[in-house]
Amino acid sequence: MKHEAPEEIRLQNSRAALTLVYRGNAKSLPAEFLRVYSPSAEVRGHGPGQETLQTGKAYVTIAGLEPVGQYALKITFSDGHDSGLYDWDYLYKLAHEYDTMWADYLRLIEVAGASRIPTTADGAAPAPQHGCGSGGCGKH
Repeated sequence: MKHEAPEEIRLQNSRAALTLVYRGNAKSLPAEFLRVYSPSAEVRGHGPGQETLQTGKAYVTIAGLEPVGQYALKITFSDGHDSGLYDWDYLYKLAHEYDTMWADYLRLIEVAGASRIPTTADGAAPAPQHGCGSGGCGKH
């Protein structure tokens, strides 16, 4: 089924979520969810069974949004990932199947014994990224 572009696309000030509006109904999609379900070959592979489980993405944010023609959105994430094109059909699916897809992801993480929390080389979890950038914002 072909879906139109959302009526509205809003990036939250924190860059932690993207809000899509369909028929006046707002759907908020966390950056982590969008990142782990990236349509890129790096994440989805080139066929069934070739998917790569994305781990350590709990603090990822949306660094940029770019329209691609009249059919998709390119999302750049704070971890540098930017190779997935989210077409309108895929964004609609993500927005309307969020609960099921997120539960599936959490189950896969658990089964794999993996974590959503990124780790550093020494195994310690880093402080959450708060979006102030490398120069700091003076709020912390």
